[in-house]
Amino acid sequence: MKREEIVEKVNHFLVEDFEINENQLGEDKLITTEIGIDSLDMVDIIVRVNEEFGFKLEKAELLQVKTLGDFYDLLLKHVG
Repeated sequence: MKREEIVEKVNHFLVEDFEINENQLGEDKLITTEIGIDSLDMVDIIVRVNEEFGFKLEKAELLQVKTLGDFYDLLLKHVG
């Protein structure tokens, strides 16, 4: 899977499931402060990633993620 496909899938479920404005989604955006994802949302995102991509993210991995671009790269590492 290519990074562009990951970006498309992630952005789609962030907009649809978490009601995030598409204009807020940028590679350099901080997930917690600029996009507004909290710890409860992250639990839902872990479930959604498992459904969409077929693997489970570890909490320790997510602690390293600061920006949306970091999140895309983490997913690419697992599927690439």
